[in-house]
Amino acid sequence: MIVILAGGRSSRMGREKPVLKVGGKPMLLRVYGGASAVGEAIVALSRNTPKTRELCLKEGIPFVETPGKGYVEDVRWLLREFGPFVSVSADLPFVKASDIVSISRAFDGKTSLTGVLPLKRVPKDLKPAGYHSYAVVGLNAVGTEGERFFELSNPLLALNVNTPEELKLAERIACLVGR
Repeated sequence: MIVILAGGRSSRMGREKPVLKVGGKPMLLRVYGGASAVGEAIVALSRNTPKTRELCLKEGIPFVETPGKGYVEDVRWLLREFGPFVSVSADLPFVKASDIVSISRAFDGKTSLTGVLPLKRVPKDLKPAGYHSYAVVGLNAVGTEGERFFELSNPLLALNVNTPEELKLAERIACLVGR
């Protein structure tokens, strides 16, 4: 199962990120398109995201409501409800089906995989969260026994849209790459 995480408070953005448009399309629909092309996909939302709920209802996208207490708590809740799953953040507008396939194939259903990009592959305009020589991205696999990094290759995964500036950058990139 692929779970699209779309229930956060969006405190840095100041408004619900999943419904914000990149390239004329809400980020949630961009991510759901890639995820649903790979397999069964469901959106995890919360009381923090009423507009996202409305979009899911309008588009016929399956969703589940999490407690909305925070990322770690919601991921634990999802793990208890569904068992191991692949997760992708709704604010990752340039995730491709092939990225999701890549991590899905590597996932053994037990060991969690944290999606990362080598910092040398990250475009210079992006400032992702870094750890050692990697950028941590919003595509992961959630298991029950330990964790390891999983190296991805799509450099645009480094753009996790959290701020108005990152939204503007995503829009410029969408114009350039035609997505």
